[in-house]
Amino acid sequence: MMSAETKRAVLYRMTTPKHQCPYGLKVLYQLRQAGYEVEDNQLGSRQDIDAFKAKHQVKSTPQVFIDGERIGGYEAVRKHLGKPVHDPDATSYRPVAALFTMTALTAVALSVGVHGNWLSVQTVEWFIALSMVVLALLKLQNIESFSTMFLNYDLVAKRWVPYSYVYPYAEGLAGVLMVAGMLNWLSIPLALFIGCVGAVSVFKAVYLDKREIKCACVGGANNVPLGFISLTENLMMIGMALWMWYAHGWF
Repeated sequence: MMSAETKRAVLYRMTTPKHQCPYGLKVLYQLRQAGYEVEDNQLGSRQDIDAFKAKHQVKSTPQVFIDGERIGGYEAVRKHLGKPVHDPDATSYRPVAALFTMTALTAVALSVGVHGNWLSVQTVEWFIALSMVVLALLKLQNIESFSTMFLNYDLVAKRWVPYSYVYPYAEGLAGVLMVAGMLNWLSIPLALFIGCVGAVSVFKAVYLDKREIKCACVGGANNVPLGFISLTENLMMIGMALWMWYAHGWF
């Protein structure tokens, strides 16, 4: 027999032969993790779904009821359970932190596998070059969105719009060549140019003009603020280019 204090919730979620609502699964999991006994009602057809929405005057599923009161869908349930709710407009450094963490770990893994030690000069070189490659990849996922955001602050792109499309290809090419240590005559000046232009552009926009705009460093669909992170990306490219220039005895 269930305790009188058992928490109960009634869940209605879409589960059709062609689609199982992911938010319904998330809500079910979170309610159970919070100690609720869940009555899981699965709406298995379009007729059932439409009838449920009409009856309860709601526009979407899943829907959760607790003690006869409608709580709502996924985000409403998270709020009811005291969990943080994602704000799509909030600034976040998570994409950049995840990127640099993975490229750093990959660089260390390469160093251990190739040289037998976890840290060397080449580990740092690999880290920067791999970061350039992944940053370029993120920009190229939606180059239109990237170029639109990039044109807000890049000094060269403002004068020559095609540069906003060329930039991620140039960054990716320089990164790939630097990972392999190939065609240094091309990768070094390329990284140096785009890094210098980027650093000056970001410094002017953020620290001189005091503008609050989003950074295009990890692509166009993000809420990373333009500032220290984007400046770091460009300074890394400059540092890498100067180091390789010095290492190859070009000055």
